[in-house]
Amino acid sequence: MRVRHSDVREEGANARADGDIPGGGAGAPGTVPRQRGGSGPARRSGDARPPGRGRRRVLRWVASVLSLLILGTAAAGYLYYRHLNGSIQTDALNLGENKLGGSKPNAFGQTPLNILLIGSDARNDAENQALGGATETFDGPPLADVQMLLHLSADRSNMSVVSMPRDTMLMMPKCTEPGGTVHPASKGLVQTNESIQRGGPGCTVAAWTELTKIPIDHFMMIDFKGVVRMADAIGGVPVCVEQNVHSRTRDGKGSGLKLPKGTSVIQGETALQWLRTRYGFEDGTDIGRTHAQHQYMNSMAREFRKNAKLSNPVKLNSLAQAAIEAMVVDTGLNKIDKLFDLSMELKKVPPGRITMTTMPWIYSTKPGLDGRVEPKPGEAEDLFRMVREDIALDGQGSGTPAASATPGAPASPSAPGPQQPTTAPTAATAAPPAKIAVTVRNSTGGKDGSAAKVKGRASEVAALLTGKGFTKVVADTQTGAEDTSVIRYATDAQAADAAAVATALGLPAASVQKSDQVAGIVVFVGKDWRTGGTPTPPPPAPTKAPDSAHALNGDNDQACMAIQPGFTW
Repeated sequence: MRVRHSDVREEGANARADGDIPGGGAGAPGTVPRQRGGSGPARRSGDARPPGRGRRRVLRWVASVLSLLILGTAAAGYLYYRHLNGSIQTDALNLGENKLGGSKPNAFGQTPLNILLIGSDARNDAENQALGGATETFDGPPLADVQMLLHLSADRSNMSVVSMPRDTMLMMPKCTEPGGTVHPASKGLVQTNESIQRGGPGCTVAAWTELTKIPIDHFMMIDFKGVVRMADAIGGVPVCVEQNVHSRTRDGKGSGLKLPKGTSVIQGETALQWLRTRYGFEDGTDIGRTHAQHQYMNSMAREFRKNAKLSNPVKLNSLAQAAIEAMVVDTGLNKIDKLFDLSMELKKVPPGRITMTTMPWIYSTKPGLDGRVEPKPGEAEDLFRMVREDIALDGQGSGTPAASATPGAPASPSAPGPQQPTTAPTAATAAPPAKIAVTVRNSTGGKDGSAAKVKGRASEVAALLTGKGFTKVVADTQTGAEDTSVIRYATDAQAADAAAVATALGLPAASVQKSDQVAGIVVFVGKDWRTGGTPTPPPPAPTKAPDSAHALNGDNDQACMAIQPGFTW
């Protein structure tokens, strides 16, 4: 396994580093200039120091979302690509031990949906090798160089997207491959894009689950060639730069992108150049490149909405085939009809309710990690919490549920997937308290072990339940480590009983989780509940994404990339 942490390789002589590919540029095939004024968002002062890694990172996640939109627009051509079932490549959803059991329904029976989009930089065939360059990496282990969580709200009124910088340093969870190979949990920080080398995309899902505590329902992974094929099939995507730009350094690095000031319609390899460009955008960092991918994605979504050519079933069939051949998905999306149903759910959100964000980050100050980043304390968790609690990142709130909706009855169809529950567990369907067996564990030390466990805390909480009529309660000698108190249960039949325990203890419904790591109903008394009869309530959740998330609205057709000094012509 080759692990690339060194900035030295970034500055090597390979002329295809940082996405170098031939062609493109102003007036080149695939680029149609369309002038517009150069106003746009101000450059971020916080991106002053470039991470210095430009090799091996096409931003393929765009193609993942594109494939969803393709399939969603393809209602008329549905029958044309049913034969593609046999072409769908699948892999395990979650190789980690922390399995949250999928997204839970809200009080109206509506279920949110979380999809992790992964860009693998695998160079395992001639086409990907030609596009990716870096010959020394051919047929080597891939990296998950781009990771983006797409959250579809329970009421289908809005969509939130959170990108994680490729150089984010995380603690990796234990991952076990289906064949039994075990990748132990890391003892130190590991770059997030290496997660895929620990058994496949299921370990990338596990790393996100461990960090964010967001249940991930599906993943979609795509490679280089999918971007080019589908950008060609769309017919072009409008993008904007504030000045003439040429992404090429004196020593030949850069994507080669060359565009005039204003708006250009790009496709094919020129679109790939846009998505790979770091040198030339904003301050030359990977963060600036993330902002460029968000502009492209939003523009692409608008094009799908208005491009009448996509009503052509032959064209749609070609698009769908290109997408499917380039994708690997989890086993819950192993049929065309499942992908189709999923895309129709995504299609319900208008572009004006799509919000693109980047995980708030800070540069690492740890030795040897110059240029790497870590989640920004407080603000990254605020963003994750908004996704967990299904709060729209644009600050506009959710839509109004249908007047006829009642708790427990679905108000809109749920997307497919084996982990999708169809009804919300309620205390009303639970067994009487005296018949519910409960185990209580002392987990008050927290995950990082920074606090000492409160002696006897499991017995105290067990006594609270006994006083509320739960006579089958045991204070376990086995402990745990949780920052927030949770209740885990093993089987669907125990869901309602677990919800009843949460209600009795004053814990929120979100604290109830299905898990294959417990045998029955287990209360983990976390660091947030060290004393007293009820846990300390968390502060109110934010109502809008923090400014550090650099939010971009899907209706913003005036977004324009600032250009790095020295990269104009």
